[in-house]
Amino acid sequence: MNTSDTSNANRLNVLIVDDDPIAIEMLDYFLQEAGYNVERASNGKQALEKMRTFSPRIIISDVEMPEMTGIELCQAVRERQSTQYTYFILLTCHSDLTSVLLGLDSGADDYLSKPFHHEELRLRLEGGRRLLMLEGRDMMIFSLAKLAESRDSDTGTHLERIREYSKVLATELMNWPKFESIVDAQFVELIYLTSPLHDIGKVGIPDSVLLKPGKLTPEEFEIMKRHTLIGGETLYASAHAYPEASFIKMALDITLKHHERWDGTGYPFQLRGEQIPLCARIVAIADVYDALTTKRVYKDAYTHEEAARIIYDSRGTHFDPDLVDAFANVEEQMRAIRARLDDAPPEDSPAQPENKSQETELLSSSVAS
Repeated sequence: MNTSDTSNANRLNVLIVDDDPIAIEMLDYFLQEAGYNVERASNGKQALEKMRTFSPRIIISDVEMPEMTGIELCQAVRERQSTQYTYFILLTCHSDLTSVLLGLDSGADDYLSKPFHHEELRLRLEGGRRLLMLEGRDMMIFSLAKLAESRDSDTGTHLERIREYSKVLATELMNWPKFESIVDAQFVELIYLTSPLHDIGKVGIPDSVLLKPGKLTPEEFEIMKRHTLIGGETLYASAHAYPEASFIKMALDITLKHHERWDGTGYPFQLRGEQIPLCARIVAIADVYDALTTKRVYKDAYTHEEAARIIYDSRGTHFDPDLVDAFANVEEQMRAIRARLDDAPPEDSPAQPENKSQETELLSSSVAS
């Protein structure tokens, strides 16, 4: 194996364990051709020794081997403390039910009978890759979202509310014929997972702007607007490296475009109408509703009724008209989420804008920060 090949950086590590030199040679060749980083061991004991310096995400092991069998190896791997999950595939000449159950009971994820076709193994490996990607997905989303949250002490449970609002709006759209080809259960799950990443770009905004206790100057507002591009740059490399990962694509769309406006006056690209991805249009309403109903250093919290009125008044200008209508259908659910997850319930009579231009200015300020 050529460990100096930098193109291997994004490949999964696979450890193959078999006491048959011909079988292990063939597996090694096939796996390297398929794009995996490969290490070899001739039995379970040697495999555990290899794992001191090689961290496999997938182990493919024969069952019947000297010194330590594949089942004993699997049990040992499951007992080890590890920061990441290892997908374990057992290979055996025995395909009877008792053997299969014994292997699975040891902690194996999959079971493949010899002789097997390499195409079958490839598909089993792809199944393992997808499972491991889900683990990486959730860890990445949580870590990035918390990183952004740590920069802004004024947000409280903002991220939790955003994902709940977004899920409610997306679930409502599942019932609309217009969106039935776009919004399904997977879309709802993805927007729930990825919407907390909408403001990750704030990690690149200077404290003097991000944490300013008051209204931003026009120059500071331009700096603040860059958080969309910074967030996009953060996710773009991952989206390019893993094009099959739909959650990264949605996270990228949301991060870059949740401040675009239906009438084309938003930022950073001045997209108009359906040029704006649906996921970003959903998060735009969730974000503004939360900004308006939350107390910030520059304003009191609005009541639900006042925030809803501003959203209705922005139908066809700031927001997709369909999304505003969807908001109207789930308005009580939005109110309930706000009450359940609110950091500091608003005063009975919060200060309200003196006129429409002040209201519009406040809305822009709320969305920006």
